Amino acid sequence: MTVLPEALAAWAVPIAAVFGLMIGSFLNVVIHRLPLMMQRAWEEEARAILEQPEPGTAPARFDLWWPRSRCPRCSREIRAHENIPVLSYLLLRGRCPGCATRISWQYPLVELLTAVLFAISILHFGPTAAGAAALFFTGILIAAAGIDARTTLLPDQLTLPLLWSGLAINYFGVFTDLESAVIGAIAGYLVLWLVYHGFRLLTGKEGMGYGDFKLLAALGAWLGWQSLPLVLLLASLVGAIVGIALILLRGRDRNIPIPFGPYLAAAGWIALIWGDALLALYLP
Repeated sequence: MTVLPEALAAWAVPIAAVFGLMIGSFLNVVIHRLPLMMQRAWEEEARAILEQPEPGTAPARFDLWWPRSRCPRCSREIRAHENIPVLSYLLLRGRCPGCATRISWQYPLVELLTAVLFAISILHFGPTAAGAAALFFTGILIAAAGIDARTTLLPDQLTLPLLWSGLAINYFGVFTDLESAVIGAIAGYLVLWLVYHGFRLLTGKEGMGYGDFKLLAALGAWLGWQSLPLVLLLASLVGAIVGIALILLRGRDRNIPIPFGPYLAAAGWIALIWGDALLALYLP
């Protein structure tokens, strides 16, 4: 009676890695298309507010599922055998077979990253409800971090579902108790909200966006308020190191904003997997 569960447990990690490659391919679509979809929605809202006439022809359908992926330069559709995660990138040598335009390294990187993080999540939690929830958490964080890194936007379409799903999951006490999750969501939002307005009053500049508040609130809902100091410490430390490195090595203007979302996402994932061990270091 125990052979099947043991066999499933043995195969769970490699299955999660393969699943991560496929999900990573879809996350690349989300990272590329969701900001464009948001831009189209904003344009339509602005047109309605300004009472501008509708365009003569209805805009073509554009969402996460349609149209099929194609080269941005020559518009050649990507065929099924050219869309195999990582492998197709290597076989095509990182170039479009139609016009030889270089394909961004982002695509195999996101696919590999998703595969590795999915495998680690299942290795840590096992093929359980907590493991499945961790995969959802990981996928949303990768998409949010990728979009923020490219556009400095953290879409509500990602942060709000992450927030509410964290509260729903912890209703059953999967990662923390419901009280800690609710307090974590409230505290996560308020902490960065206060930092934002304090910085604005002192300098007259906006130090971060409202998407960062919502992302930290979502992390608080998943991990509980006890993990928020750890998340902020890790995110600030890595963000400071990367920011200083960019200034010193690339001569980046220190007035150019650096998105904080990727560091929050990375810190939140680390806290989910190794948070208990790290918390024990400073809260013995």
